[in-house]
Amino acid sequence: MEGIPHPIPRTVEEVFNDFKGRRAGLIKALTSDVQKFYQQCDPEKENLCLYGLPNETWEVNLPVEEVPPELPEPALGINFARDGMPEKDWLSLVAVHSDSWLLSVAFYFGARFGFGKTERKRLFQMINELPTVFEVVTGAVKQAKEQAATQTNSSKNKSSGRVPSRQPELMPKGAKTSAPKDEDESGEEEEEDDEQGAALCGACGDNYANDEFWICCDICERWFHGKCVKITPAKAEHIKQYKCPSCSSKRARV
Repeated sequence: MEGIPHPIPRTVEEVFNDFKGRRAGLIKALTSDVQKFYQQCDPEKENLCLYGLPNETWEVNLPVEEVPPELPEPALGINFARDGMPEKDWLSLVAVHSDSWLLSVAFYFGARFGFGKTERKRLFQMINELPTVFEVVTGAVKQAKEQAATQTNSSKNKSSGRVPSRQPELMPKGAKTSAPKDEDESGEEEEEDDEQGAALCGACGDNYANDEFWICCDICERWFHGKCVKITPAKAEHIKQYKCPSCSSKRARV
């Protein structure tokens, strides 16, 4: 039960800020303050609830006595389940119920102050941009970020680098970097020399960067930033044999 009065939110932005404050308090209880929260949820006590407060704090308390309550109430009796399951599962269960309670409070305010369809949709979209309490507590947010980072790096590797994996036709046929290392151990030093030579753009002279698209000239076997020679990854896919500006001009003079 909330013992300190808080301003009543009346607009979409105010309700969203109220939601964020309560959510932050709940996350603290279930993560950084978990030991304190665990101790307060004594199964020997009466039915207890976990409240998130708008000022980003939390409290474990008895439910309000008035019926109906001024605000929707959180899950009742969370303390009774504490010793009946593994702590991780218990915290996940409390987190799920906390997410449900947060939404009910937010849309209670929306209904009370007459939010229309557009306002309700905007409020939900703002809320939906935040990870749920359950996702934070279980680590699903971190896993999702790591997967996204892996996919991003994989995508970059496909469209950039000294040896573009999806554009094998742009690789010099005799390039040492295209040969597996275990085929010829004596060629390892040559590979390193080739990589050092290809580390500079033949146009601007800048170093190679993993997040940039590069393309190799099939004539002089020098590497270039795609932006320096005005070649995009999409355009490169349709080039069977690439000639850098220098080699193209030489062929034209001949």
